[in-house]
Amino acid sequence: MRTDLFSDDHEQFRASVRGFVGKHVVPNMQRWDSDRLIDRDTWRAAGAQGLLGLSVPEEYGGPGETDYRFRVVIQEEIARVGASALQSGFSTNDDIALNYLLRHATDEQRARWLPGFVTGETIGAIAMSEPGAGSDLRGIGTTAVRDGDGWVINGSKTFITSGILADLVIVFAKTSAENTTGRSSNDFSLFVVEDGTAGFARGRKLDKVGLHAQDTAELFFDNVRVGENQLLGEVGGGLRYLMQSLPLERLGIAIAGQVSAEAVFDWTLAYVKEREAFGGPIGRFQGLGFTLAELATGIEVCRAYIDRCVREYNNGTLTAIDAAKAKLWATELQDKVIDAGVQFHGGYGYMMEYPVAKAFIDARVQRIYGGTNEIMKEIIHRDLMR
Repeated sequence: MRTDLFSDDHEQFRASVRGFVGKHVVPNMQRWDSDRLIDRDTWRAAGAQGLLGLSVPEEYGGPGETDYRFRVVIQEEIARVGASALQSGFSTNDDIALNYLLRHATDEQRARWLPGFVTGETIGAIAMSEPGAGSDLRGIGTTAVRDGDGWVINGSKTFITSGILADLVIVFAKTSAENTTGRSSNDFSLFVVEDGTAGFARGRKLDKVGLHAQDTAELFFDNVRVGENQLLGEVGGGLRYLMQSLPLERLGIAIAGQVSAEAVFDWTLAYVKEREAFGGPIGRFQGLGFTLAELATGIEVCRAYIDRCVREYNNGTLTAIDAAKAKLWATELQDKVIDAGVQFHGGYGYMMEYPVAKAFIDARVQRIYGGTNEIMKEIIHRDLMR
């Protein structure tokens, strides 16, 4: 794939990432799927290799790397072998949970929580969605009520990535005085709940269509008491903080979609060049060829836009609208490429030992989480009508 996004430093880093993937990822992918979990040893190995917590400042044990292109390199190399669940887990940790802490944690909170994100000892999660509230986060039922010098949290969350392994969970809760009916943007706050806190329980490990190695869970909060020092940012700032962080979350999903599309296209192209029927490679058939030409063009066009968004994020100018466009387009493209890949592999495309089949089931959620693609269209539409 042609791109001028990376420098020599990024390519040197890529060699390190590729070594990690070859040693710690490829040999374990099947076991992770069977266990429905990526073991902690892998997280610690990634930390030792310098692949986690890139944006953590040096005073907290990190490299203080502000160039997001290094994260893109990690995503590319993991996608190249089809390890979508690991890619999603790392993104949840670095692009979502860690991002909230970097933006809103106090110095004391940073010293307490950030070092583990670098070593792989700390796995984070963000708890927003509930059984009755997904895209409409103002409809959540989880509450946090002030009680003396702390807060008491009650409620439940679902579809929580890394919910089983998470050492700390950032919980989105209602903190308005009316608590049960508030819909104002100032009615919500964020709290950090640590593993082992009384009243905090994990439910079942959810049985998903794809991303089997990614632990996704229900979480329950039954009179969970947290101190004031576990409030993240200001009281009433929760919804605003979510809006500030969503562009990076959606950019991460868009990049995952793009690099997955690139990987699957490469697998498919190699297959149709080798697979023969009626006296020659099936890739020579015009029907397949025209589809491949369209997909190759779409991939390169989308890559140009993604690269632009990465540069804008680095410059602090990526807008929520452009991030929504990237998430919408890249994940729709990913779906088209993978669907064609399965079709062109024929019966083998339906066999789980072929990476294209695994990509097929892993990719479906891309158009759902981080805000459904219908919500992305609504965001773009509202901006057009301003």
